[in-house]
Amino acid sequence: MLQPDVVIVHAPELLPLTLLWQRRGSGRKFIYDIRENYALNISTQRVYQGFTRRWLAAGLRWVESVAARRAAGLILAEASYANELPYLTALPASRVVVLENKYHPPSGESLPAQPQALPPASQPLRLLYSGTISEINGVWEAIALTEQLRTAWPGGAQLTIIGFCQQPALLAELEQKVAQNPSWLNLIGGAELVPHSYIIELIKQSHVGLLPYRPHPSTERCRPTKLFEYLAHGLPVITSPNALWQELLEKHHAGLALDFAQPVDGPALVAQLQRCVFYPAGVPTDVLWAEEGKKLWLLLDSLV
Repeated sequence: MLQPDVVIVHAPELLPLTLLWQRRGSGRKFIYDIRENYALNISTQRVYQGFTRRWLAAGLRWVESVAARRAAGLILAEASYANELPYLTALPASRVVVLENKYHPPSGESLPAQPQALPPASQPLRLLYSGTISEINGVWEAIALTEQLRTAWPGGAQLTIIGFCQQPALLAELEQKVAQNPSWLNLIGGAELVPHSYIIELIKQSHVGLLPYRPHPSTERCRPTKLFEYLAHGLPVITSPNALWQELLEKHHAGLALDFAQPVDGPALVAQLQRCVFYPAGVPTDVLWAEEGKKLWLLLDSLV
């Protein structure tokens, strides 16, 4: 029977059992890995309705508060969580570590030495939307942008959407849109989870990665994992305006910010893409997990 020195909990639904496990034995330690502001997501993203949404958010926040007091350490995926989560303010800073969702290449993967170039104007421009498929994450904005670029880019434009959609009504609409436009719109996943390796292969085959997020409290202070994935592979990106993301884009000359809420001027955007020199200093390395891993080992060493 396994008797670990430290357990790392990655999901809030496991916290009640973790707390019970800790109470039933002396010296048992756990780390709570806070990947998202879960209560904020539940209360603002409309996946749940009415009383169910309020009850789940309040109950989750209470369980997290209890777990935070009893955890040996806490890992935050975003620095902003230190201010957003009220139960963290009373904890010693030494128990809280920020580990961003940077990219960790799987064993055997060789990252590109050079950034991915845009194709000649006569060839199709391949766009990519990856990760969670939702309206908040801008799936319709990605499709609308592709429709504009299909006529503005001489060789046309194609969009691949890959990821999981947990909203059946949205997925049905999306599948209908794909069925009507099979020549330039492709959906992988949707109702099923997609292996991460599939997403990485598509990043390598694409010309532009899209982050057309709508303004929303649950995402405005976060750096999405796919932003680090795109940058680690030298993929030019087009994002919604966001100060945190813009900081990375400007540092590496990695892409453009575009207000997806406004009508897109396709020819002007194409001209801007063709003028830009993306990643002039090469593919960045500060978007990789290596430095975050060192911080994790320091935390573990302090507990074991």
